[in-house]
Amino acid sequence: MAQDNSPNKTITMNQRCTRTKFTEDQLKILIKAFDQNPYPGCATKQRLALEINTDESRIQIWFQNRRARHQCQKKSEPDEDLESSQDQDHSEEEIQSREDRRCRTSYTSSQLHTLIRAFMNNPYPGIDTREQLAKEIGIPESRVQIWFQNWRSRFHVQRKREPDDQDSEQRQDQEQDLWDERVQHHPDVFVSDPKFSD
Repeated sequence: MAQDNSPNKTITMNQRCTRTKFTEDQLKILIKAFDQNPYPGCATKQRLALEINTDESRIQIWFQNRRARHQCQKKSEPDEDLESSQDQDHSEEEIQSREDRRCRTSYTSSQLHTLIRAFMNNPYPGIDTREQLAKEIGIPESRVQIWFQNWRSRFHVQRKREPDDQDSEQRQDQEQDLWDERVQHHPDVFVSDPKFSD
């Protein structure tokens, strides 16, 4: 992944990605694309990334942020007629979004082993760690980021179900059981491998 050392970037602390500053021309292109479809597919994001000369992951984040701002603005201006027409538009957007979705990422057993070990070390890795993992296992950093988000979410849900008085050994057993259950119920996504039982 090439580093962009342009003056349009500012450095933030605690190893986050650098904040992307888009030019006025880039923003015009992005806003026009957002107005056409706030849920662009992979091909559209790749085209936009090439057109404005930035990473696809930055495009994805820009659209996420723009949709979030757009949702906040809608909530602050309630209007029943507007809402009913938006509901109809939303169902069309959902259909289009499902068609344009990125294909599900499949991981090999060795990739999963590396990701799980990294997750157990630190469930909130910084950009440097994610980029290193991405390079090591041969997938884009954005996929590593989403994998960690998904696993954090799953583990938070699992931990909420646990009683507080369980010791760490029982927790590890439950985590292994959870993993085994996922592998059993989703063999097309997870690959069972004895290496995972450390």
